[in-house]
Amino acid sequence: MSSPANPDHDGDRAMPHVAIFDTTLRDGEQAPGISLDRKEKVEIAEQLARLGVDVIEGGFPITSEGDFEAVREIAAGVGTAEGAPTVAALARCSAGDIARAAEAVAPAHHPRIHVFLSTSEIHRTAMLHDASEDEIVNQAVEGVRQARGYVDDVEFSPQDATRTEHDFLLRVVEAAVDAGATVVNIPDTVGYAIPHDFGALIGEIVGRVGDRADVSVHCHDDLGLAVANSLEAVRNGARQVEVAVNGIGERAGNCALEEIVMALRTRQDLVGATTRVATPEIMRTARMVSDLTGYPIQYNKAVVGRNAFAHESGIHQHGVLADRLTYEIMRPEDVGVAGSQIVLGKHSGRHAFVLELERLGYDLDEAEVKRAFLRFKELADRKVEISDADLEAIVADEVATAEAELYEIAGIEVAGGTDEQPRATVRVRRTDDGSEVTQSEVGDGMVDAACAAIRRATGIDGRLTSFNVSAVTSGIDALGGVTVQVEVGDQRVTGRGVSTDIVEASARAFLNALNKSTRVTGRRAAATGATP
Repeated sequence: MSSPANPDHDGDRAMPHVAIFDTTLRDGEQAPGISLDRKEKVEIAEQLARLGVDVIEGGFPITSEGDFEAVREIAAGVGTAEGAPTVAALARCSAGDIARAAEAVAPAHHPRIHVFLSTSEIHRTAMLHDASEDEIVNQAVEGVRQARGYVDDVEFSPQDATRTEHDFLLRVVEAAVDAGATVVNIPDTVGYAIPHDFGALIGEIVGRVGDRADVSVHCHDDLGLAVANSLEAVRNGARQVEVAVNGIGERAGNCALEEIVMALRTRQDLVGATTRVATPEIMRTARMVSDLTGYPIQYNKAVVGRNAFAHESGIHQHGVLADRLTYEIMRPEDVGVAGSQIVLGKHSGRHAFVLELERLGYDLDEAEVKRAFLRFKELADRKVEISDADLEAIVADEVATAEAELYEIAGIEVAGGTDEQPRATVRVRRTDDGSEVTQSEVGDGMVDAACAAIRRATGIDGRLTSFNVSAVTSGIDALGGVTVQVEVGDQRVTGRGVSTDIVEASARAFLNALNKSTRVTGRRAAATGATP
């Protein structure tokens, strides 16, 4: 087998080592729409070496000059570095394929030729022109022998193994090992296997040839069982697992590298095996492959998805903040993520909200927290996710007006259009006695109508003299910030409001200014002894 690219990061050397054979650059590239050029393949291969995979399958050299050149460059560069992984190339059991693969991997310190041949009845009939079992065995043996003429490390795969007749599969595997195969790989080519059945098959093959060759598995995800099948294979003696970063590959893809590696690491108590992968490099690798292939990582993807270590539920947030083990079975840092993410949204609780404010540097008293949290909950019903900038805007809007507001907006509705004069209906509540007043007004625009309605509802004759609006946060659901100057008698006061709705933000800003005018009037009255 290959020499390790990295030491065992799990620290338990008594456990058997499972080699990670990465086929992102070969099988992964077969996913529809992916076409990596030579430079991109080399870049990914370099990262795979840093990640610590044991084998990099660089491509299928006979298929194109570009694939040949990419494998050759990986072998000559990545494959010759200190502690280099094995560099493998795929070939059918034919002389031309094998010779081309041998030429491509020749510069590597640890070259491998991976030969394959279909063995299932449907494949023999439809793809190999009704080839007999004897013909298949002879072709497999000849292919392995030819490959051994070039390199010492030869892997043989009976394609569609899990749909191949049981006795015939065992016959082909044993013949390939007798011919010199150092690795026999059992592919679940169409994702047909079920874990307990697949595990039993691997256990039987290990019992037959495990003392002479390493047994490997290559599982596809058509039924969503690629990782489960691979784990069961390891439990039954497989010592190599073929994977692709982010699980990319033909149809539903391959066994995902990050999932099998972290499953082996997290559940060593049950599986009893380990890898040499440097797990803190996992996230970097996943993002690179996503960027270069154009295949996005789904948000809820295990291990590397955006939500893998994110918590929005209030109950979950409280638990993680108390002790991460309550809801996390892996440390984010172990896969290269900065840390657990507390995502503020409508399910978040007060505890997480306060801690996020503290993280941003705000030290609020109980009344300020209460006001800010109410605004946060209102906003969370409109926005899927609350950003730091949103929180800062809420604090600026609410805490900056920490003095008791005489009036607050209890509701606002606007209507209008090209052929209809804008109208706003505003419900204003007095905070001292809870009474509410609803007023409707028309105006030159929605904002003008809303301000007019507020003037009537409060009985305060404020004149808008300055109006400024800007986006506080980014995105289509961004918070809009409105700053106004309002004249009330001989006073000029400034008001500010934020909301995802500009009309509402304007109304809040206008009312904020009117509230300030009442406080100024009250202070003047107190100073002179007059009745306000």
